[in-house]
Amino acid sequence: MASVNIWFGYYQETLNSYTIFYILLLTIWFIISSHIFRYFINKFGWVKVRIKDILFKVIWCILLLTGTNFLMHLVFLFALGILDVSYDLDLLNISGTLLTTFFIYFVWAIFYFVYHYFERYNTALKYEALKNEIELNNLKSQLNPHFIFNALNSIRALVDENPVKSKDAITQLSSILRSSLVINRDKLTSFNDEIHTVKDYLDLEKIRFEERLNVKFKIDPQSAKFTVPPLMIQTLVENGIKHGISKLQKGGNISIETIVKDSLLYIRIRNNGQLNNNRLNGAQGFGLANTRQRLMLLYGNKATFHIFNEDDNTVLTEISLPQKI
Repeated sequence: MASVNIWFGYYQETLNSYTIFYILLLTIWFIISSHIFRYFINKFGWVKVRIKDILFKVIWCILLLTGTNFLMHLVFLFALGILDVSYDLDLLNISGTLLTTFFIYFVWAIFYFVYHYFERYNTALKYEALKNEIELNNLKSQLNPHFIFNALNSIRALVDENPVKSKDAITQLSSILRSSLVINRDKLTSFNDEIHTVKDYLDLEKIRFEERLNVKFKIDPQSAKFTVPPLMIQTLVENGIKHGISKLQKGGNISIETIVKDSLLYIRIRNNGQLNNNRLNGAQGFGLANTRQRLMLLYGNKATFHIFNEDDNTVLTEISLPQKI
């Protein structure tokens, strides 16, 4: 502002040392008064409330600053001996000075409030991201011990039933545990790696269930382009076996099918059995609740999760995922 006024004075050939000193004094006053204005804005917490709730107060403050600034303008002119009553107190000149000053303070207030709005918005986003990261890590830390516990139970049963096959089971488990370490390192893993873990897990379970467990895969080749939360599919397969097939005397079938459509990966897991409220809401629903929370934290509303009885003897779990978060 000082530079603009000096330029105009130079252009109109009215520039002298007194005029320059006056412009500098007025500029310093603008800086001081804007800092005072900022102090009261922060003191009363106006940047933390909706602008429409304090707009009237802000306007009144700007009007007060405008009037005070005009008085200081006259004081500076008088003190420097360059006050021209006929010009400086002319109604048209007074109106122009007041409007210009009001406009300067008003624009300053807009920039100040907009800056703090975006600063608070970015802070809120960082806080939400940190909160989601902590919650996701908590979910992953719950899932890994849960998976290991169930796998070790399977091997324990094999040691008594068939010691020779238990050696194969331990090999399968070591491969699964190696893959499961990803859950402590990454938010997402490749679809192919996840399916490899699922196959290792099912091979381990087939040793235990023998002919009581039949497995079928139908994988869309385009699925390889996607990433998925580590152990998500494995957890859902494990739930299907534990709460469905293992409760059937003759065992049953489990199938994993994927379809890629409209840039979405659809994962469908079918297992024999029947879904009940205890599995959805009670202690048995650990894997389902964990999956829902992880999907919400990672994808928000871009992913879907459904589980229901497809018919009298089949439970269908269906998930859709976008190609990127």
